[in-house]
Amino acid sequence: MATAFCSLNMLGSGLSQLNDYNLKKKHTIFTRSCLHSRRLFGSSLNAEKVSPGTNGRVEVKHCPQAFPSNNASVNEEDKEENISKATLIWRAIKLPIYFVAFIPLTVGSAAAYFETGIFSWWRYSLLLISSVLIITWLNLSNDVYDFDTGADKNKLESVVNLVGSRMGTIVAAYALLLLGFMGLAWVSFEARNMRAILLLACAIIFGYIYQCPPFRLSYQGLGEPLCFAAFGPFATTAFYLLQGSGSQMMHLPFTGSILSASLLVGITTTLILFCSHFHQIEEDRAVAKMSPLVRLGSKRGSGVVQLAIAGLYVLAFAFGISRALPITCIFFCAFTLPVARLVVSYVQENHNDKHKIFMAKYFCVRLHSLFGVALAAGLVVARTATKLSIPRLAFS
Repeated sequence: MATAFCSLNMLGSGLSQLNDYNLKKKHTIFTRSCLHSRRLFGSSLNAEKVSPGTNGRVEVKHCPQAFPSNNASVNEEDKEENISKATLIWRAIKLPIYFVAFIPLTVGSAAAYFETGIFSWWRYSLLLISSVLIITWLNLSNDVYDFDTGADKNKLESVVNLVGSRMGTIVAAYALLLLGFMGLAWVSFEARNMRAILLLACAIIFGYIYQCPPFRLSYQGLGEPLCFAAFGPFATTAFYLLQGSGSQMMHLPFTGSILSASLLVGITTTLILFCSHFHQIEEDRAVAKMSPLVRLGSKRGSGVVQLAIAGLYVLAFAFGISRALPITCIFFCAFTLPVARLVVSYVQENHNDKHKIFMAKYFCVRLHSLFGVALAAGLVVARTATKLSIPRLAFS
């Protein structure tokens, strides 16, 4: 009897040990499975803890924070990888950015119409096509040279990364530059205005030294000043001269209206470039691309956006009061204030969110487009409504 009791006792003890072993094994397998799931799905996955309970039962406890939240980089990579091919192609094309070709030409043409009452559709069309070709060169060559320095290493929408050919991209870029410049030169020679082609050549040179070796002045934080000068005073004024060259006054004076309008266009264009760097501050810093946002940080950069937009409207109002611009320009530009407030609030709320702040440059494109159209509309209306004609400041 005693022998049988001892045997049952030993058997019970053995079963208890076997049960404990199985529970530990299950716990180990579950833990490994959860760790594997965490690698796949990131830190948002909740865990369940398996532990041996009383009376041989298994207790399962829900642990919502069993895993540390140190997988932000994994989540960010997953978000990037989940972007569709169509979205990446859309980003690479950067269609909204081509408004930076449309607005300087439209405002410059409107200023010429304000001065002379003349507008040439065929010149406008040819200049627009040529400008779009040159903007395409800027975008493609920028992707190539940022690819060379490593700034676009993780940029999925880079044209070089999408196409897979650096050489093909750079050849296409300079072919488009050549075609675009030929169009600009042809209009300038036909209009017999050498001042215009010199201004446009300066704008293109500024675009080259902004991003191309051996200069790459954008890496020194000088991209925004170059952008302001190229698209504002140089390009806008050149288009003004070309559109007004068919008038009796073959060489238009540099009036207060075109100088004021070109400054405003330069500010809105530069805002687009400035905000396009918010989402890539770390990448730029890693390759020593010292853009203004790398130097300032995103928080102070959001303050710069607020000050720049406030300055834009203060300048527009001052130009209207001083009669450098018609009062109609101020009236139409006032309607763009809601978009300006949207840009400021969006940047201030999302400057630390790398994925959301990506859209800031597109909001700036919207402001740039609407403000430029409003400015041009004010100039055209001021010319057509004779009773609103206002004396202009002229600089010969």
